[in-house]
Amino acid sequence: MPSTLSNYKDLNEKIATNKYSSLFILCDHNTNEHCVHHVLSQLETSLKIEILEIEAGEELKNIATCSEIWSILAEYGADKKSLIINVGGGVITDLGGFVATTFKRGIDFVNIPTSLLGMVDASFGGKNGVDLGNLKNQIGTICNPELVLIDTDFLETLPKNQLISGFAEMLKHGLICDLHYWKNCAAADINNIESIIKLIPRSIEIKNDIVIQDPTEKGIRKALNFGHTLGHAIESYFLETENSLLHGEAIAIGMVLESFISLQKGLLSGQSYQEIKHTFKSIYKFVDFTETDIESIITLLIHDKKNEYGTVQFALLDGIGKVRLNQLVENQIIKAAFDNYKID
Repeated sequence: MPSTLSNYKDLNEKIATNKYSSLFILCDHNTNEHCVHHVLSQLETSLKIEILEIEAGEELKNIATCSEIWSILAEYGADKKSLIINVGGGVITDLGGFVATTFKRGIDFVNIPTSLLGMVDASFGGKNGVDLGNLKNQIGTICNPELVLIDTDFLETLPKNQLISGFAEMLKHGLICDLHYWKNCAAADINNIESIIKLIPRSIEIKNDIVIQDPTEKGIRKALNFGHTLGHAIESYFLETENSLLHGEAIAIGMVLESFISLQKGLLSGQSYQEIKHTFKSIYKFVDFTETDIESIITLLIHDKKNEYGTVQFALLDGIGKVRLNQLVENQIIKAAFDNYKID
């Protein structure tokens, strides 16, 4: 079952009830500076708490970082009754969940997302993992945290580009499941944090409902991959360049491209496509893809985790608010999507 969305009272009760032997807080430099002290002030426990800080950034989301953390946990005597509390964005919750589910064949962990992306997507649903080189989330586990604690006060510390990155997943939830919610998100003022916060509960509800139905991604959970087939390839391609993109920035482009593909497949109307394209291009920066970029991105699609029997599987829009799964797409349509993306 998906983890419970909780508060600090729930966390303190969990710590007391489970009688953990030790607590570890995993964070990056930024969340240690801006968020960890607040979490510590809310904890009611006499247990010693060790803080494990790593540098911030997607490039640290790899097995080498995990190995360092496993070694530190062993050095500090972590055992099967230890608890890891992941305080950070998607990198920290993805990586921390993977560390926890593999250390001593699995110890408990809690996610406290500090980014909008973490709150509406990365911190819950049970997916934990790290990158393999520049290939996104190739190594991982599916295991739910004991709970996910949402504290929207942390969004006040978030840079605007990170807020916009997380907002892409909220727009996605509307596109795949709820036309009314899509309209609300599309009309929201991204510069008004309170208007974004009001939209978070519905976004969480949409993803949680899908995960409950299909925790191991055999069916409907694939809908959450809309925009991610091309988006992840774009993110991976630019990860090792000077022009790296945030996750949501790459996924936003992926959603425009895959909306065009939906149009070409006869699943989405021209009016709906233009509405989607205009909404994303009014929020997210334009990326000028070269022919070399496009060819390299298409090559990276073969590494997509959704592939089966060597074929690339897309989740496409069947109108706004619905999804058609397991769609095969020819390369010429993908190239046409990139060409159309360049057109205002």
